[in-house]
Amino acid sequence: MAEDRSPPRRRWFRRRQEKQPDARRRRWPIRSAGINFALGYGVLFLISATLFLSFIWWSSTNLLNQHVRAFIETDAQELQKRWVYGGAPALGDAITDRLEQNIDDDALYLLIDRHGRRLAGNLPGWPVAIKKMNHFYELSIRRYTFTTPAEFKAYHLPHGFKMIVGHDIRGRTLLSTVITRTLIWCAVMIALLAVGGALVVRDLFRRMVGSIARTASAVANGDLNHRIALTGSETDLVAETVNTMLDRINRLMEGVRQVSNAIAHDLRTPITRARNQLEEALFSATSPDELRTAVDKAIGDLDHITGIFEALLRIAQIEAGSRRSAFTMMDLNQLLANMAELYEASAEDAGLSLHLDIVPLPPLFGDERMLQQALANLLDNAIKFSPPNSTLTLSAHPVPAMPTPETAAAEGTPAGIDISVQDQGPGMNDADILRAHERFFRAESARNTPGSGLGLSLVQAVTSLHHGRLTLTQAHPGLKVTLFLPLTQEAEQNARHTISTENPS
Repeated sequence: MAEDRSPPRRRWFRRRQEKQPDARRRRWPIRSAGINFALGYGVLFLISATLFLSFIWWSSTNLLNQHVRAFIETDAQELQKRWVYGGAPALGDAITDRLEQNIDDDALYLLIDRHGRRLAGNLPGWPVAIKKMNHFYELSIRRYTFTTPAEFKAYHLPHGFKMIVGHDIRGRTLLSTVITRTLIWCAVMIALLAVGGALVVRDLFRRMVGSIARTASAVANGDLNHRIALTGSETDLVAETVNTMLDRINRLMEGVRQVSNAIAHDLRTPITRARNQLEEALFSATSPDELRTAVDKAIGDLDHITGIFEALLRIAQIEAGSRRSAFTMMDLNQLLANMAELYEASAEDAGLSLHLDIVPLPPLFGDERMLQQALANLLDNAIKFSPPNSTLTLSAHPVPAMPTPETAAAEGTPAGIDISVQDQGPGMNDADILRAHERFFRAESARNTPGSGLGLSLVQAVTSLHHGRLTLTQAHPGLKVTLFLPLTQEAEQNARHTISTENPS
């Protein structure tokens, strides 16, 4: 046999692996979750029942043993009094009377003289095992035709006499036997209950998992409307969670289909127009200027397509939350003033007037560039849909917090800021307002105006990025778009500081 020259540690590891059994053999053979649960519960219940019955057995036998010993002590004291009054004859007569009156035949007595002769009692002789006086012994003795356990105690008497007082304890043995049999039958019944419970629990698990599996299979095959049935049991928590997830997936898929259809519809027109312009210029252009004009128009259409994709990309980035890394504390008063100054000229060119209605605002924790873009979209839409000689209103004011016992001391601290843009244009009906934030959605009144239908979608994304709320309401005439931007804890602290410095009293 070749000598193993591998390192000692490797040889030790190899020998240990050879001694260990295969890992697959140590694996628990039952893989059913229902059966494992029921068996585990049955074993736990069996252990609990065993401990409970064992305690009953111990306490019962202990109580019976104490009762027997107390009886022996009391009986021995009474017999010793008889010795004091009448000596050995009186004690012998008392023992005989007790044996005659013992209906249960469980009393044991023996009285011997100093020579070892039996004077009274129902024991044939002095047991060899009893060597100490005033000490309890538990022995098996022969009585009539059977052997029985008994409790004894020996006593010294004057003039060398001795006495034994005992009691037959077959009752304790019988109780122990009854409890033992009860424990065995309990174990059998618990085992049967565990098996039955395993079958019931396995059936319940199969029903629950089967319903989830059927729903998952239907979804995998393209049926997103299939849901897990509710049964009114504890499994409804899982079913409701899965159904909510499927509802969310269904809405997202429906949104993807709508966006895909909208992209195909909105991009087909500029792409077709650009192709037709280039094709017409290719075959009919008679001069470089005509060709250049056609190319410029095609470039404009392609820029419009590029703008749509850039807007979609910005919305996706905002919804993913990747822009929150650019959040800083910013001054909304200066931001709104700059936006009003920037769009005042555009409003005048369209024959409109821009009115700025703001009050001192607390600092806001957010992305300044994103808020500028959102306000720019709202102002562009307001200018686009407003009739000549009308007024646009850009307003902003703090929203007071709801008073609570915990915030009663901070009265006057705003919960957020409302920024509104209101025009006097045609507005929207209630059905269009509900869908205004959807991508590529355009109301009937806006079909003939330029645009891609992504402006309010971008505003909604920016508002959600700031954990805010976008609200559209009819202004009669016109439309009012409101952005509610909540203040963060840091901004609220700065706002409290600003209010306290402006109002030192």
